[in-house]
Amino acid sequence: MTFQLMVVESPSKAKTIQQYLGKGYQVVASYGHIRDLIPKGGAVKVEADQVVMNYQLIGKNKQHIDKICEMARKASSILLATDPDREGEAIAYHILETLKQDQDLSQKEIKRVVFYEITKTSIQAALLNARDLDMSLVDAQQARRALDYLVGFSLSPVLWRKVKPGLSAGRVQSPALRLIADREKEIIDFKTQEYWTIHGKIKHKKSSIEVKLVKLSSKKLEQFTINTEELAEKAKQLILEESSSTLEAIDLQVKSRKRSPAPPFTTSTMQQEASRKINLSASQTMRVAQQLYEGVAFDGEQKALITYMRTDSVSMSQEAIKETRAQIRSLYGSEYAPSQARKYKTKTKNAQEAHEAIRPTDISLQPHVIKKHLSQDQYKLYKLIWERAITSQMSDALYEDQILTLRGNIGHEFEARRSHLQFAGFLQVYQEGVDDPIHTDDTNIGEPFGITIGQQVSLINIEPKQHFTEAPPRFTEATLVKALESFGIGRPSTYSSIISTLKTRLYVEIKQKRFYPTDVGSIVNDFLTKFFVTYVDYAFTAKMEDLLDSISTGSKSWIKVVHDFWIPFTKIINHVTVNISKKEVIEEKLDESCSLCGHLLVKKFGKAGRFIGCSNYPECTYTRPFGDDKKEEVPTLDRNCPDCSKPLAYKKGRFGLFIGCTGYPDCRFIESLNKPKPTNVTCPVCHKGLIVQKKSRKGTVFYSCSAYPACKLALSGHPVEKRCSKCDYPILIEKTSKKAGKHLVCPVKECDYTEADNESRD
Repeated sequence: MTFQLMVVESPSKAKTIQQYLGKGYQVVASYGHIRDLIPKGGAVKVEADQVVMNYQLIGKNKQHIDKICEMARKASSILLATDPDREGEAIAYHILETLKQDQDLSQKEIKRVVFYEITKTSIQAALLNARDLDMSLVDAQQARRALDYLVGFSLSPVLWRKVKPGLSAGRVQSPALRLIADREKEIIDFKTQEYWTIHGKIKHKKSSIEVKLVKLSSKKLEQFTINTEELAEKAKQLILEESSSTLEAIDLQVKSRKRSPAPPFTTSTMQQEASRKINLSASQTMRVAQQLYEGVAFDGEQKALITYMRTDSVSMSQEAIKETRAQIRSLYGSEYAPSQARKYKTKTKNAQEAHEAIRPTDISLQPHVIKKHLSQDQYKLYKLIWERAITSQMSDALYEDQILTLRGNIGHEFEARRSHLQFAGFLQVYQEGVDDPIHTDDTNIGEPFGITIGQQVSLINIEPKQHFTEAPPRFTEATLVKALESFGIGRPSTYSSIISTLKTRLYVEIKQKRFYPTDVGSIVNDFLTKFFVTYVDYAFTAKMEDLLDSISTGSKSWIKVVHDFWIPFTKIINHVTVNISKKEVIEEKLDESCSLCGHLLVKKFGKAGRFIGCSNYPECTYTRPFGDDKKEEVPTLDRNCPDCSKPLAYKKGRFGLFIGCTGYPDCRFIESLNKPKPTNVTCPVCHKGLIVQKKSRKGTVFYSCSAYPACKLALSGHPVEKRCSKCDYPILIEKTSKKAGKHLVCPVKECDYTEADNESRD
């Protein structure tokens, strides 16, 4: 029996589609990409008039490739149904190129089919519109791959030589790292300003209303008018002394306001909301969305639940809008569905309008109904997508905003604000999350004041409140995705991999859901912004994304785009490699002298990260942690140096505090703070010294002879004057392990004697 072969990426997607196509089709999975660049130098060669991409088959997918070829030989025709984007088009291209190498398949008809949701209707429509491969999309993907390879393969070795082995840089990850590092610098450089506000309460009927002072003696108050506690107290006393306890309502502004729902999800907004509301990272969100798109088991069959999850579009099909509005009327009533369907315009540049927003494939499948078929994360994300889609076609929320102004007897004015929710509309179902919320009218929801102009009310409880301006907040996953999108860095489909890369390479760490640059991340960012500033510039990165989009529409040559990038980039690579020393990269001079020797201090980068050290190293070993910018006063001791009679002082070196001469570098006397602690056990080697307890430079406790360096005995445990029953060595040493507990062992390497330790010692 003849059949048509359809190739998709994943087995779950294949299983779902097979149900809709029936016996005349066979659906097989490629398991993602089947070819990739060779993993070594020369994978991409930029030549005079071309760019050569050297691909090879991915070894782990060989069995899947063999299966595709075997089934393709038996099929009447082949349909490439990979995802409807550049990456999907590139996978289809590599499958096609692989099949063309088989002589038995050279005459087979091979077509491309595209659908944005895995439903029977959508797939049947795609089969009727089968087409040839879109080489502009393939070229755009190849250009992106080439640029990413060229940057990573040429810039990473420079980092190894100039900063630290094992580091890496990327065309898109580096500007993303800069966002996080620049924000950290903003926070460090931020100067906090103090300001005060004066609040009170007015008594009205059985309740009280909070009011805020807006005019003091008829003078309007700005944010920093009252900027000290003293001024705040003076203002409070002025109000108490010059005003009666009665205020008069002199103005009441009433305005109607409507709030419209957010559009259905794009990839970016889905990642942001999933981070805010259900605590999923960008990569987790995309993985779960992929599962919902490809299909979930429902009573023995696969059912795809959402449309394609990589999209910049906020539009929904007319059929989807019609079904959504009908569902709204059925579930919530006709007043929750506006008279006209809502239309949303995609703001993202170069968005592919053929795509739809992310929405349920069947809006009638309410989340609670199908919850039993889903994992916890699948249910949470599906619920989020369903609510966002259905509210996008719901009625506005309606508010009545009131601003009440009250005046005292000599011109002090107070203000109270309140919003009354008159009709919930879409808020009945869903409200979009916010990042780092600030005060808005919606935060002061309540009933109308019920106070009329001219009415007298009692003022009670005047209270000044102290405030400080705050530095911009560090990025969360949601706000970082938002920033990447606003700057045009990468594309929504790449955000999760950008963030994952920064985490994996330890350039950032997350504390309380906020991104902090690590020492390694900071030094890499400093290096790139100093020597490769063009290539981590936000505008430049966004321009490159625009050029890739232009390639995908056929308006730009991908070879020219790669050439125009690569030629100036290689010049900078060569310049930095030859002319910039490692010291220039990892050291930065500070305007501060060393407290030990007087030389300038420098900010350095070492194995343990950033620190501040003396530029006179190794002659001077002064260091302190990076971030401790206080110039230190060196405390002196009440005794003098035994060598030169100058005062001794506590000093700090690379291994911690020690006692040294203030006459350094002329006098180099030093004395350790870790004085040996005697054990009263005689040394079994020289029989002259006593064994003493010491600490190594790293803080490890060990035991050695007090006659060192003449006697070099060293033991790893506390000595006990007890002869070994096996080799007759005069001492044993204490050891502790989980298995044996506290026990005694012979310190002689060739002897394996051990016994229980039944005595207690200090």
